[in-house]
Amino acid sequence: MKLYFYHGQDVGMILSEWQQMRYPGHLLYGATHLPQHGLDIIPHLYGPQKPSDRWKLTWRNAWHIWKRRKEFDAVYATAFRGLEVLIFMRALGLFRKPIYLWHHQPIRKAKNLVREAIARLFYRGMDRLFFFSQPIMDESLKSPKADAARMTLIHWGPDLAFYDHILRQRTGEQAGFITTGKELRDLPTLLQAFSQARHPLDMYINPSNGGLDYANILAQSSIPENIHIHEINRLMIGELAKTVAQAKCVVICCLRANYTVGLTTLMEALALGLPVVCTKNPTFPFDIDAEGVGITVAHGDVEGWVRAINYIASHPAEAEVMGQRGRRLAETTFNLPQMAAEIAKAINADLEKRRK
Repeated sequence: MKLYFYHGQDVGMILSEWQQMRYPGHLLYGATHLPQHGLDIIPHLYGPQKPSDRWKLTWRNAWHIWKRRKEFDAVYATAFRGLEVLIFMRALGLFRKPIYLWHHQPIRKAKNLVREAIARLFYRGMDRLFFFSQPIMDESLKSPKADAARMTLIHWGPDLAFYDHILRQRTGEQAGFITTGKELRDLPTLLQAFSQARHPLDMYINPSNGGLDYANILAQSSIPENIHIHEINRLMIGELAKTVAQAKCVVICCLRANYTVGLTTLMEALALGLPVVCTKNPTFPFDIDAEGVGITVAHGDVEGWVRAINYIASHPAEAEVMGQRGRRLAETTFNLPQMAAEIAKAINADLEKRRK
């Protein structure tokens, strides 16, 4: 069986980087391992000029995928952005191949009746939705658009082979706290906490992301000597992972969200065997405190952050055990081969039903 794989980035480049151990495979959502389960991948190619306008992009994508419809059995996508036209075509019976995709946020009922009617048609064009956590699935089921029979929980997790390669390159002593990631980061809370705690923090951050002007926030803040700011515009994921591996603890300070913001950074910490201090997020697929892999802090709780940071710094043996627990959790439950096997099981079962 063949899947047309749609991703928001250049799949060809990423696959090449992954094969050279410079990019973690889990960021391709199992596509690297699906052929092991009888699902070959046809990667979507954007061409030299990817339209920046969303509607131009979705119309062009629909046309390119439609032209190649005889080459594959289904579409597998990491998100629906860029596939809107194709999904409506599927809902109307104009596109006959099933569409399987990841849903990153809870499904919500629209307040506007017209928007809700259009959205219900739209969701009929998605044959199966993959979710990162049970809480997001449970919240989605409150919406009349959600169909439990077409929803699957997947244990999205890190490419341990990639991170083992990183760990083999680790040199010298591990030291300090580190924060990476770019989405909905709560810089004011983190800066205040480390200004008070006085422990060393390396912050790797983009100048801006999703409407948040991080560069301006940093420019207006008083940065003490223990906090070191690094811009990551040109830093490749593999190189950044090597830097994270040299730290003692990963900190993930985020703004409030209704989805798993910070999950990618959390999974990297698990793979590297590092403890975490993280903003509490009830949409995560597991409870950080209950699993004993780190400490969570309420949104905007500066004093809570200071206590957590000081605890990790003053209890190095316990922090190391937290990291070991995190690595075991990744090995047993959250990892790339497990993710791919779960995705393949759901897709193969659906395709088998269609063949009968």
